[in-house]
Amino acid sequence: MELSLPAFEYRVKRVDGTLLIYDVIRKKYVTLTPEEWVRQHVVHYLLRFRNYPISGIAVEKEIRVCGLKRRFDLVCYDRKADPWLIVECKAASVKLSREVFDQAFGYNLCLEAPYIAVTNGIEHFCGTVGENREFTLLREIPGFPQEK
Repeated sequence: MELSLPAFEYRVKRVDGTLLIYDVIRKKYVTLTPEEWVRQHVVHYLLRFRNYPISGIAVEKEIRVCGLKRRFDLVCYDRKADPWLIVECKAASVKLSREVFDQAFGYNLCLEAPYIAVTNGIEHFCGTVGENREFTLLREIPGFPQEK
């Protein structure tokens, strides 16, 4: 499916009837689901256009939110290895509803990243979380933080 994110060169293969795509972060082939297609586009966008280093991006890691095990899609870390940006990815067919935003905000309860983004590959929303937990939309995903 065509997305509103820049195209990238990708590697796919079929194993036992399952289509796989190579993930440069996890350094392995993973099942190519509609959500994975979006996630891979976002990863390559962050690497190529927002200057995030591969070493500063985590994909599908388990965290505990209110005592429950959850898996985030993407978390980007700053130079101090603190969470900087959470990205929640959905398949292009999934509407970006209040529940999707709540999911990302829920992850941020324990990660405390200053930026949160949600995308279905067609629509993208990114914002910053203020001191009073207010969410302010931004025009685009912030670039990788420069040294101070």
